[in-house]
Order: sequence, then structure tokens, then C-alpha cells
Amino acid sequence: MSKTLGDVFESHALEFLQRQRMRLVARNVTCRGGEIDLVMLDERGALVFVEVRARKSRHYANAAASVDARKRARLVRAAQHFLVTWSGALPVCRFDVVAFDAGRLHWMPDAFRADEA
Repeated sequence: MSKTLGDVFESHALEFLQRQRMRLVARNVTCRGGEIDLVMLDERGALVFVEVRARKSRHYANAAASVDARKRARLVRAAQHFLVTWSGALPVCRFDVVAFDAGRLHWMPDAFRADEA
């Protein structure tokens, strides 16, 4: 998927999450060995690291299935890097996945835990 198309799906995911009362903290956080598409703050104050995935068709595994163990480890690494720069007390954190399969949005809150990556 091209970067431009990925940006479109990220924007759709961001709009959806904002309708769920989440606030954007950062977008496209990168570090050596990982990237986080969206970092959000939910209404309870939890810091949410969001991976956005998309598949054009259902001929392949669904988009959420593409967040495999290797990808989860990269997300955890990027989250740890992000948290080093966090000022103040560390909030509760979680990892969500927003997947688009043939245009349909599927939100998986708390899709995996850092100790499972």
C-alpha cells in the first residue's frame, strides 16, 4: 500500500477514534526499529498506541491478522521510545488496532499486551 493511501486510512481511523472521545497526542511516531501510526489519549486518561492496517480485498488474510508477533514487537519498541519522552507520571497504556478490510473499519481496543509481543 502506498504512503498516500496509508495516510488516507490513518485519517479515517483518526476521525473514528476522535468520535469515540479520544484525543490525538501524536501521529507517525518513529524510532529505529518501529513506528506507531497514532498515539491517542482516551477519555479515562489511558495512552493508546494505535496501529492502522488496511487490505483492499478479502483474498488475503484480514488486515488485523497482519499485525503478527514481529510487528507487535516493533510497536512495543516504538512505544517504549515514545514513553521515554513522556513528561509527568506514566499513564496506563494499551495497544489498539484499527483495521480496514475491503473498506470496512474494525476497531480492536486492547488488541495485544506489551508482554505478549
